[in-house]
Amino acid sequence: MKLEIESLSPKQKFVNVLLLSFSFMLVFTGFQTCGMVEETVLNSYINQTSVNGTSSFKGDGYTSLAIIYMVFAFANWLAPSVVSIIGPKLSMVIGAAAYVLYLASFIKPLTGTLYAGSVLIGFGGAILWTGQGNFLTINSTKETMARNSGLFWAILQSSFLIGNLYVFFAWKGVETITDKQRIPLFIGLTAVSAIGIFCMLFLTNTPKTQTTGNDEDDKIIDATAQTENDDAALLDSHAPQSKAQEAYKALVESFQLFKTRDMALLSVTFFYTGLELTFFSGVYSTSVGATKQFGSDSDKLVGLVGIMIGIGEIVGGLIFGIFGKKTIKYGRDPIVLFGGFAHILVFFLIFLNLPADSPISRAGTMDTGYITPNSTLAIFCGFILGFCDACFNTQCFSIIGVTYPDQSAAAFALFKFVQCLAAAIGFFYSSYLTLPYQLLILVVFDFAGMITFVVVERGLQYRDRVANSYPDIPS
Repeated sequence: MKLEIESLSPKQKFVNVLLLSFSFMLVFTGFQTCGMVEETVLNSYINQTSVNGTSSFKGDGYTSLAIIYMVFAFANWLAPSVVSIIGPKLSMVIGAAAYVLYLASFIKPLTGTLYAGSVLIGFGGAILWTGQGNFLTINSTKETMARNSGLFWAILQSSFLIGNLYVFFAWKGVETITDKQRIPLFIGLTAVSAIGIFCMLFLTNTPKTQTTGNDEDDKIIDATAQTENDDAALLDSHAPQSKAQEAYKALVESFQLFKTRDMALLSVTFFYTGLELTFFSGVYSTSVGATKQFGSDSDKLVGLVGIMIGIGEIVGGLIFGIFGKKTIKYGRDPIVLFGGFAHILVFFLIFLNLPADSPISRAGTMDTGYITPNSTLAIFCGFILGFCDACFNTQCFSIIGVTYPDQSAAAFALFKFVQCLAAAIGFFYSSYLTLPYQLLILVVFDFAGMITFVVVERGLQYRDRVANSYPDIPS
């Protein structure tokens, strides 16, 4: 009996990548904007609803984000198994739905729904991002992976712009965020994220191989498909396994990989990316909004800082993603070192510009840093924070793909596990530590992350040189 191997055309795959990118941009327009303004919004809601100094709402933005990333971290151990059972497209749709429900809870904040939504979005985020990694890789080849990853990153990070532009203009001259500002914002963010889910429904699944029902014939067909599409589906395993076997294999593979030397070293870098994610996505914008020395438009600056972070991310994504073939010839470590030292510089500028109690002052602060707070400097620091984050994340994606080409699903899940665990820890201590101590922690892990990344990268370069010099010696 004649059997055919079905596959998507390169054009169909590229359309999939574009649709995936814009779907994520829409979903994360809601969540990225929420993360930027969450602490400011909830602090204003507490002050607005307080009677004799007591409010019925006990929720805290930092605590909510900490719960999200803590659940997200540990759910990453199970996410590859879930994706292997239900597939990447359905995983992304279900995961994105959790984001929509979380955003909707801010229309009328309640302590219970805030924290329940935080747990829900933690699970949803794990399967959403694992599904994304699987789907992106299936729709890429060795030649298009760098282009597709850079394109996805740049389009995704433009999500910083849309919601924050609204905040910048709608909150102009606003000193306290009331229902008049909060409700339209979160209705809009919820709707935009829901549109993102709708777009995901139009993603085209990669057709599965036709089979005869005979295991031996299936193996022959699968081997043929692997030969013909070797570079077309980097994550797709053609071995005839049951869903349960695939799920168990994904879990075991993750545990084994976590114990290797290179992954242990890279985990230090991954941990730092989680800490700096906490800082630029939640703490910094909150600190700017709480610095009343900026005047009546301090809350408006939250939106402008978010926009500049997004522009920095996009610029970094374009330079190190789309033009990755040119930048990579000098190695990944110079990019990480540049981003790391630029981070240290911007942390010092923030230390000078913002008051020490700005991250933890619910009602705002009239204190100053070591200089009179300067709004232009605050905006510039936002751009550098975004650009440096792109330096680290694009190179982490790159080194994972090169170091673990046959275990990329497990490797990316571990990356997200360590990163989200660090983010959760960062959001927990952000409620208690003043700005100088938070910046000190960042500087320490910045240095450590740079060192461990360079060690792994130089090791890879050495092994490549040996392999090229002695091709007959197994690596």
